[in-house]
Amino acid sequence: MFFDKPVNNLTFEDVVQFCRQQLPEGKQLDYKYFLPKNKEKFAKTIASFANALGGTVIIGVNDDKNDKPRPPFTGIPYHEKMRNTIEDIIQTYIDPIVFVDVNTCVSKDGQRMFVVVNIPQSNLTPHLVGKLKRAYIRTGQSSRPEILVHPDRLPWLLDHRKKSERLRHILYDKAESHFENYLKNKNIHPADLTVATLSIMPLYPEEPLTDYRKLPQLISCVTQGLSAPANAKLQPVQDGIAVIEGSRGIHQLQEFNAYGLLMAKWDAAKTVSFNGHDTRAVDFVDLACHTVHFFQCALKFIDKLAFGGPLYFRLKMNNTRGLRAQFENQTATVLEDYLRLDNNFNLAEASARLRDILHTTLQTSAWALGLQLSDLQIQGLLNRLLEDKK
Repeated sequence: MFFDKPVNNLTFEDVVQFCRQQLPEGKQLDYKYFLPKNKEKFAKTIASFANALGGTVIIGVNDDKNDKPRPPFTGIPYHEKMRNTIEDIIQTYIDPIVFVDVNTCVSKDGQRMFVVVNIPQSNLTPHLVGKLKRAYIRTGQSSRPEILVHPDRLPWLLDHRKKSERLRHILYDKAESHFENYLKNKNIHPADLTVATLSIMPLYPEEPLTDYRKLPQLISCVTQGLSAPANAKLQPVQDGIAVIEGSRGIHQLQEFNAYGLLMAKWDAAKTVSFNGHDTRAVDFVDLACHTVHFFQCALKFIDKLAFGGPLYFRLKMNNTRGLRAQFENQTATVLEDYLRLDNNFNLAEASARLRDILHTTLQTSAWALGLQLSDLQIQGLLNRLLEDKK
């Protein structure tokens, strides 16, 4: 994401302020002063972003020889049918259709506008353009911003997604192993704990989104204003940083990876007294608190990395069978061996619908743990936690 708010909420002044930052065109950003008369050429730009990392096209901005926005930033004359024109181009020239977000940012006097087109990284590649059904990918090079993928190489484009999926699994498994290794170094067997895991990362990672050496400073920006363990320490790991807290019987880890992975793991069960006996229990309020904090960190992290493509979210918890789940005066014995929830969304959607996503995640988790919580109970819990996090 290049803006600090969802595309559909952008104003004319937001685009002006963005242009003043002088970000050059690249793999995920393109400036156009007018909508090209060659409609297929514009479709090629849209499809090339979708076939690669996704990106943003801003119409109404001239660029200079260094591919940076050139002032004055006054946009183009207002055209009420611009959104329909762009959607028609996509439907006419691109197969399968690319679903984009289009916002016409109109000046206060209603005479001028910018048009911001956000193109998500697609899971339907390859997107083919025109009657000849050609596939393009975005390169970010000023001389060749899009390159043609020869028909003989279309299987490569399909395999490219498969390689991204394999990379996603590798990054996920490697991050998981770091917490297990930390526990083993403490002579704690991971199988003896009920470990909860929250993770979010690009659905199709391809390359590092930042230099791993910049992650400590990035983490400081991401966690600013959010509660963080005072005695947590930073531990370098391959392509990332692990934030570890391991004192007073608390064991938890957050990992930030240069490819856009954020993972949080902790021992979710505590020993409590129940009917005169010690038993292991999961406090649902604690799970909800971790989830809210994780999402707030994750959205800031992905935004700082300027990634606008689809995201893959997972919540899971192992060794749950036989645990006591508790929320206020409700308790239940968990029958599931493990808990796992998966969801896909992009940053703009998650930012705009954060409360809805959290509500669904918590309600589904409570049900899997044997707790039948009403919508009002979930809403009340979220109100309390989100207010605490302000």
